[in-house]
Amino acid sequence: MPRVLVVDDDPMVCMAIEIYLERHSFQVTIADGGEAGLRALEGATFDLMIVDIFMPHMRGFESIRIFHERAPTVPLIAMSGYAFANLASPAPDFLRMALELGATRCLRKPFTPSALLAVINECMAEAQSRFASVVQLR
Repeated sequence: MPRVLVVDDDPMVCMAIEIYLERHSFQVTIADGGEAGLRALEGATFDLMIVDIFMPHMRGFESIRIFHERAPTVPLIAMSGYAFANLASPAPDFLRMALELGATRCLRKPFTPSALLAVINECMAEAQSRFASVVQLR
């Protein structure tokens, strides 16, 4: 059963992801912020991480960078629903920035459950392929 760490300060988002993924045979650990996510990462191993970019206290960008440093082989999906009040000004591409910090994939909130599962399956397949390549080289 694949183990997934979900880091988001919104309990409704966490609950929805947890219920959906558990129905699809994932073991889910919820962390309500970056610090809680790092504690979870220290205490367990995960096959995938899903991290919100904008959270209070430890910002998601900082979390993504630190999570990637601590577990560089674990795929990380960054998610963001950040919207700008002034739509006339060009918005920074936060999801692209997350990729540069180590995220494997990005999802813009709101996303559909099937989109989440598709991205998770892509990440898991890529990680498994990388692992198989490393084992084969030995």
